[in-house]
Amino acid sequence: MNSNHLLLEEPIRMASILEPSKPSFFPAMTKIVGTLGPKSRNVDIISGCLKAGMSVARFDFSWGDDEFHQETLENLKIAVKSTKKLCGIMLDTGGPELQVVNKTEHPISLEADTKVILTPNEDKQAMSTLLPINFRGLSKAVSKGDTIFIGQYLFTGNETTSVWLEVSELSGEDVVCLIKNSATLSGSLYTLHVSRIHIDMPTLTDKDKAARAFLSTLGELNQTQIFAKIENIEGLTHFDEILQEADGIILSRGNLGIDLPPEKVFLFQKAAVYKCNMIGKPAVVTRVVDSMTDNLRPTRAEATDVANAVLDGTDAIILGAETLRGLYPVETVSTVGKICAEAEKVFNQDLYFKKTAKYVGEPMTHLESIASSAVRAAIKVKASTIVCFTSSGRAARLIAKYRPTMPVISVVIPRLKTNQLRWTFSGAFEARQSLIVRGLFPMLADPRHPAESKNATNESVLKVALDHGKASGVIKPHDRVVVCQKLGDASVVKILELED
Repeated sequence: MNSNHLLLEEPIRMASILEPSKPSFFPAMTKIVGTLGPKSRNVDIISGCLKAGMSVARFDFSWGDDEFHQETLENLKIAVKSTKKLCGIMLDTGGPELQVVNKTEHPISLEADTKVILTPNEDKQAMSTLLPINFRGLSKAVSKGDTIFIGQYLFTGNETTSVWLEVSELSGEDVVCLIKNSATLSGSLYTLHVSRIHIDMPTLTDKDKAARAFLSTLGELNQTQIFAKIENIEGLTHFDEILQEADGIILSRGNLGIDLPPEKVFLFQKAAVYKCNMIGKPAVVTRVVDSMTDNLRPTRAEATDVANAVLDGTDAIILGAETLRGLYPVETVSTVGKICAEAEKVFNQDLYFKKTAKYVGEPMTHLESIASSAVRAAIKVKASTIVCFTSSGRAARLIAKYRPTMPVISVVIPRLKTNQLRWTFSGAFEARQSLIVRGLFPMLADPRHPAESKNATNESVLKVALDHGKASGVIKPHDRVVVCQKLGDASVVKILELED
């Protein structure tokens, strides 16, 4: 996979741009998160998305009931078994969200330069001059001249389906606004966002609590990773503290694009992704190919945006409306995967490695030193893949942190544990959670082969890993493979040259 890698500083042959991309088992090192919904919840579509490169399925709990999501989850399990592809599960809680309530679901036309009243009286009917909302304290939170944005679920950014308002008057609990652009709102719910204003609402809604209960049915809650979604100025201001506590970061660019001036969004993306990269926590970007919700191809700007996110160091791309209610969910996953793969070919790994090593500093921890050495060795000998034995997944994540140009096959070896009532094997959670880490491709091993061994008992499970790589097409005869494992108290990095 690394033979065609270039640096952006090197001249790129124009003829090479015309060469068709070669299909592979791993479409890209960058991971793709697909949101499952009305247009993508049946077994065939989910199977298609998995084959196209989706490695994590996102369930959005800001809408839909438990029964709907449970049925989708069962379909996902069937698709995973039929395709033989691991898939992680991401539950996205809505959190405190202002919404306009349209019980009739009739389209509402709003004309520019006219007035509309936002009222907390949800019993009133939504119309072009009156919009009921689900919050009584809006009039106390905003002031004259403040900006309010109203749009469909998963902001389209399209001026015909979303509207900008300017607060012109406060009347009791009602807020009178001037409409800044003409738009038609359709559906039962639209999200309302007040730019740069703190809205005092409960952190956990009833739906969030339902999502937590749903999550508890999937496994132990203490094994769950928490990703923080940064979507406003508050998240930006407290980014460093949030990053220390969270297991990963999601940059919600749709919401951030409202709080921040458009010319500032890319600066925050680059700064946030860099900070995540340096401490080895996944950075996930949203809102990349909105136009593919209704179209088979992305715009040129969107395609370039995806590539730039990859070059910035993003671990994963979230597809929201594109797969949830889009017309071409499978094609969208495939297209984004192809763009990511092309961008990865010109990712400057050498510069990235030096920056990461400099940030970590010296002396390195034992595990960090082994991980960075494994990556450097793999690049020097032009290895086709790195195989890492792990129980917790930490060693494999550290290797992936240095962004090797070849895939890292993480062999997760389960551990037997007990809660005094029953015995269980760990490992499945650790394997699936690494599916959102760039360049990391997990496989579950036989629990009879420990990750930390005093002799070479890992040889049989290594053979399984190499066979998996051969079947995937990433390992070929005479390839070199770097293996990272523990033998007793010693960590070992060895280089294998494969025979026929």
